[in-house]
Amino acid sequence: MNFEQKLRRTAEAHGERDALVFPGLDLRWSYREFHAEVERVARALIRLGVEPREHVGIWATNLPQWVLLQFATARIGAVLVNINPAYRAHELQYVLEQADIATLFLTDRFKHSDYFGILAQVCHELADSPPGRLESASLPRLRRCISVKGAGAGMLSWDHFLALGRDVDPARLEEREAAVDPEDVVNVQYTSGTTGFPKGVQLTHRNLLTNATHVGERMGITPADRVCIPVPFYHCFGCVLGTLMCAVYGAAMVIPAEVFDPLATLGAIQRERCTALYGVPSMFIAQLEHPRFGEFDLSSLRTGIMAGSPCPIEVMRRVVERMGAREITIAYGLTEASPVITQTRTTDSLEHRVGTVGRPLAGLEVRIVDPDSGEEVEQGRQGELQVRGHCVMKGYYRQPEETAEAITPDGWLRSGDLATRTEDGFYKITGRIKDMVIRGGENLYPREIEEFLHTHPKIAEAQVVGLPDEKYGEELSVWLVLREGQTLTQEEVREFCKGRISHQKVPRYVFFVREYPLTVTGKVQKFRLREMGIEELGLEAVAGIETA
Repeated sequence: MNFEQKLRRTAEAHGERDALVFPGLDLRWSYREFHAEVERVARALIRLGVEPREHVGIWATNLPQWVLLQFATARIGAVLVNINPAYRAHELQYVLEQADIATLFLTDRFKHSDYFGILAQVCHELADSPPGRLESASLPRLRRCISVKGAGAGMLSWDHFLALGRDVDPARLEEREAAVDPEDVVNVQYTSGTTGFPKGVQLTHRNLLTNATHVGERMGITPADRVCIPVPFYHCFGCVLGTLMCAVYGAAMVIPAEVFDPLATLGAIQRERCTALYGVPSMFIAQLEHPRFGEFDLSSLRTGIMAGSPCPIEVMRRVVERMGAREITIAYGLTEASPVITQTRTTDSLEHRVGTVGRPLAGLEVRIVDPDSGEEVEQGRQGELQVRGHCVMKGYYRQPEETAEAITPDGWLRSGDLATRTEDGFYKITGRIKDMVIRGGENLYPREIEEFLHTHPKIAEAQVVGLPDEKYGEELSVWLVLREGQTLTQEEVREFCKGRISHQKVPRYVFFVREYPLTVTGKVQKFRLREMGIEELGLEAVAGIETA
């Protein structure tokens, strides 16, 4: 099936059940109403001139329009490109160019982010362009910008956009729907890479629907479930395991706020009697440690997903005992795998749900190989986890060499993660081959940050390393070598980053060194920098290192 066929079947079977609920916006749509709203948006997209396989960007926080566009673009054979709402001008321009985005939907502002202002920095012609007829020298493919909230110069408003679809012949919509194949790319999600800038992961209807189906099966999801989704839509966690999985099973999508807010999440669980909760460990910790935690009735919770970074056993026990999510599951994967590869079941022991990342989803082959030889390792030995099957991406957009590096000729996706397999078939993630930092469930890639820091006129070299952190799992540290005769302070480095790169990419720790520890071949030993940072900051206990 494709997205529309599955959503239509769900709407026919569970039309009066809640589909999408935003308690903070006082919005509640049944599956019948939601399906009708998706059709309105699909018709407007056709009238706007969006063609099959055209790339439509969405740059916004968790808003109702995000979910409508997810299903409406899929319905007419277009491709939705997820853009991280934390992006600033430098990152936005790269994705708009690299993804060949022709139509961009964006929100107006949130907290300190002025989306209209950031877009104006990379597209100077927008303010003087007639809405819907942009001609930009720097972004020649971008022709249309639509604001999903508020009004911006050179943009169509959401209401104006919706009005376009009123006179679209139903036969045109049916024709577009009929041409959509399950193997077509439906979504491009950007994930950073060790080579620096983000790569566009191309995922098909089949990739995502199959993943969502099997993940829901592991949790025992039914139409009676109500899933609290505080994780961001732009990430697979939100738009595949969240919104799409709910649409597959006819469960309710409950969205507490535009971005994660522990108090709003607790309130949404109580008010909507949510049965499932999603989050990375730091999100669960923020709720458990909120001073008003005890005021909320969370007795409706049954299951959910914790993913993004390893879960400390005490946190899992508190989620089970204090939040009541006794059937919560652990999932492991990556964007290139749609995203889940392995997941625990609701019936697995607490030890398995904390000590492992579960077993492979149905229909997937998983193997552990020696990273150097490519040969499978013996039972219990560490190696790189690789996967083959329905979850594997179609490839990186316009990056064939990177695709060939990620997927072997016989179809195995290289995860870049080190793992072992237990005798009873469970997998444990033991480390990373990739030079990657996971901060609060967010994948951060040092090379991208290092390249940005190299634009500072006083910095000669920059090395970014993850250091252990009790709250986020890891925090960024940067080790700088300055140009001859230059001086720089820690605060000046952070100020240089603020507003230019996403806030989560701004290093928490800044160290100044004259030289780096090197291998005999001249490569920087990042593991030594990590050891030095742990020792200097006294993080041995957080890192699990015994001291004399």
